[in-house]
Amino acid sequence: MVIKMTMFNEVKVIDDYSVKGFKAAGIHSGIRKNPNKKDLAMIYCEKKCNTAALFTTNKVKAAPITVSMANLADNRAQAVIVNSGNANACTPNGHEIARAMCELTAKSLEIDVQDVVVASTGVIGQELSVAPFVNGIPALVDSLSEIGFSDAANAIMTTDTFPKQSAVEFEIDGKTCRVAGFAKGSGMINPNMATMLAFIMTDVSISPELLKETLSIVNEDTFNAVSVDGDTSTNDMVCVMSSGLAGNTEIIGDGDDCQIFLRTLYTVMLNLAREIARDGEGATKLVGCIVSGAPNDSSAKSIAKSVVSSSLVKAALGAADANWGRILCAMGYAEGEFDVNQAEVAIGSVEKSITVCKNGTGVPFSEEEAYALLSESEIRIYIDLHSGEGHATAWGCDLTAEYVRINADYRS
Repeated sequence: MVIKMTMFNEVKVIDDYSVKGFKAAGIHSGIRKNPNKKDLAMIYCEKKCNTAALFTTNKVKAAPITVSMANLADNRAQAVIVNSGNANACTPNGHEIARAMCELTAKSLEIDVQDVVVASTGVIGQELSVAPFVNGIPALVDSLSEIGFSDAANAIMTTDTFPKQSAVEFEIDGKTCRVAGFAKGSGMINPNMATMLAFIMTDVSISPELLKETLSIVNEDTFNAVSVDGDTSTNDMVCVMSSGLAGNTEIIGDGDDCQIFLRTLYTVMLNLAREIARDGEGATKLVGCIVSGAPNDSSAKSIAKSVVSSSLVKAALGAADANWGRILCAMGYAEGEFDVNQAEVAIGSVEKSITVCKNGTGVPFSEEEAYALLSESEIRIYIDLHSGEGHATAWGCDLTAEYVRINADYRS
């Protein structure tokens, strides 16, 4: 089945992250040295869920990724166990630890071990002991709550400066439904399949095949449209679980109900993706690059992603420098053809922008006004190629000296 997102229905963004059937928790288990930092999270559903997931395209995959891929072969899951502080990647006992995390979770919850999704995030290449999980997972199960999602969101953070959560409420088939999720990501963000870690829950009843397809469609315009530093992690994962407890007739094909679900899933995932870009390591500004007039959507996406990924563009934006030549340069090495002699570029804040380039050449503009606009905490780059109907948006952040400091000191 091939479906496209066409219906842009109204959705209600809410601050209540609870979803029918789901509980969550986050605690400190001893993986991280700071006892005030939570480092172990769990999501649990009272019934087996139709589940879809996308994983990193990095050829070097962390042990939790390969274990989760095997466990999700039947597109079913009932729990997620996640640790921060250690990526459990590229270590001799990685698979042993990832499987042990699943086994301890399954035993504590009295569910099948194959119904556990496992994820890790943190430093690559350091061995992870099973000890924190032996006591931590039973304690985590005891802490499970319908209001525990904020604790879980905090527990998966590494260099993140704030937790990232989003929830929407809507109606399908006369039933009130929800989609809610949380994510982490601050550095090593250049997904091409998912993003660092994202876990999304819904009570909508939807077939596993359609859930996987909708996730893939929405992912292309959300998590796949984010770049912080051009690095694709070994641990990237986005996972969506459906309890089906909203009571709607199961969605099995394209139609109005499918389109409503697509739009709501898009809203949650876009909110999380934007917050990941906003919280890029050392970042001071969220950057959106909006490309229109491209020969096709694929070219537009490639160009937008190239611009927000450019270290030179990002550094200029960090200094509020309207160096539009760097933008044109990044456009030029992106995949996809376009006529630079028709390209137009404008830069600015969310509220106002000024044109800096027309027909591939610079135009007079006020450097002082440009500096003021680019000093805002959220800025925009508008590119019109005047060559077709293709359009896309990519999200990134500025590049500051703080990014170097964070990553230079990451293991210390």
